[in-house]
Amino acid sequence: MLKPWISLSLFCVSLLCGATMLHAQGQESSHANPEPRWWKGNLHTHSLWSDGDQFPEMISDWYRQRDYNFLALTDHNVLSEGMRWMPMSTVLARADEGILDRYRQRFGDAWVETQGEPGSKNHEVRLKPLDEFRYLVEQAGKFILIPAEEISDSAEGKPVHINATNLAEVLKPMGGDTVRQAIENNLRAILEHEKQHGRQVLPHVNHPNFHYAITAEDLAAVVSERFFEVYNGHPGVNQLGDDDHPSIERMWDIANAIRRTSLNVPPLMGIATDDSHEYHGKAGSRPGRGWVMVRSKYLTPEHLIRAMKRGDFYASSGVTLVDVGFSEASRTLSLEIAAEPDTTYQTQFVATLKAKDGVVDEHRIGVVVATSDEPAPEYTLTGKELYVRAVITSSKPHTDPSFKNQKQQAWTQPVGWKQSESDLD
Repeated sequence: MLKPWISLSLFCVSLLCGATMLHAQGQESSHANPEPRWWKGNLHTHSLWSDGDQFPEMISDWYRQRDYNFLALTDHNVLSEGMRWMPMSTVLARADEGILDRYRQRFGDAWVETQGEPGSKNHEVRLKPLDEFRYLVEQAGKFILIPAEEISDSAEGKPVHINATNLAEVLKPMGGDTVRQAIENNLRAILEHEKQHGRQVLPHVNHPNFHYAITAEDLAAVVSERFFEVYNGHPGVNQLGDDDHPSIERMWDIANAIRRTSLNVPPLMGIATDDSHEYHGKAGSRPGRGWVMVRSKYLTPEHLIRAMKRGDFYASSGVTLVDVGFSEASRTLSLEIAAEPDTTYQTQFVATLKAKDGVVDEHRIGVVVATSDEPAPEYTLTGKELYVRAVITSSKPHTDPSFKNQKQQAWTQPVGWKQSESDLD
C-alpha cells in the first residue's frame, strides 16, 4: 500500500506530465497549422561582394537586430559563394579604418580570416559565402537569408537592373537591343531558372527612374513582369521625377492604366526596398529606409514568394498596417493602421478610371477618389475604376529620408481589377 505522501507526489507528477503533454500537443498543433502573420523584409541589399562597403554577415546581423524577418543579399551579377579574398586597401577605401576591428568584435578573431602583412599590398581578408555565414545569424521562425542577385544589364546606353530573389545559381545578364527587350530577355531567363530548379523565384524591376532608363510604357509592355520598386531608398534614383519625367508612383499608375486597358493583363505590384550600399554612417544608400511586409503562415522563401505573387503584401517606408484586405463580394478595400501616439495618418485611395468615349486620358490615371484620416479607412469601388490602391502617409518625417521633406508611408497593391473584358470598356 502506498503511503499518502507518496500517492500525493505521484498525483502531482501525473498532473504535471499531463499538463506538459497538453502544452506540447498545443504547440505541435500550432506549428502544424499556424495563423498567417506579417513578416518584414528587404529585397535589395549590397555588400563587399559587389559595391557595398560592409561584410555580408555584419549587414545581415544589422537587419536581424532591428526585427527584420528576412533579407535578400542582391549583389551585382554575383552570388556570395565560393572562395574570395579582397585586398584590405579596397575594403578601407570603401569603409573606414575601424571596419576590421568591428568585424572582429562582433564575430570573434577566429572567424575573421586575413592573410599578408597588415598595411602591405598583399594584406587581404576573406569574404565569407552565404552558405558559411548564414548559420551565425539565421534563427528558425525569426530571421532567414535568401540568396539573390541584382542582374545588372544595359541597353541603349541605359542601365537595366532586375532583382531575382531565391536563386539556385548566378544568372548572367542577357542583354537586348532595347531597354524593353533587355527586360524581357532577363525575365525569361529568370522564369526558365525557376522552372528548371523547381523553386519559387521572385523577379522585380529596380529603380526605373535611375538615369531615367525605364519608362512607364516599358514597365507596362513586359506583361510577364509583375513587380517593380515603387520606393527605393537610394538618394540617386530620382524617386520624385522631374519636369520631364513622372515620379515613380505616377509611373505605377500609367503602366497599370495601359495594362488594364489596351493589354488587359494583371497590374504591376509595388515593392519598397533599401538598395543599401553604405553601412558606416556615410551619405548615400543606407539601410532601413524601405521594406515589404508579407503575410504568410511560414517564414520560408517559398511561402513568402507565393504570398507576394498572390498580392498578399504591402510596401512601407515607415507606416505599419495591422490589416489590409479586399472583399470581392462587396468590392471594398479596407485597412487598419497601427497608429503611433501623437501621429496622424492620411489615406488616399488612388484609382485609374475607366475610359470615357473610349479614351483613358491622363486626367483619369492615378486619380485620388477618396481621402480619409480614420485609423481604419475603407473604399468601396463604384464600378468606374479599373483598380484601386491605397497610399497611407504619416505626419512623421522619415527617420532617414532619401529625398527632401519625405514622410513615412505605406502602399497597398492594386485591387478590384479582376473584371471581364467587357467591364473595361
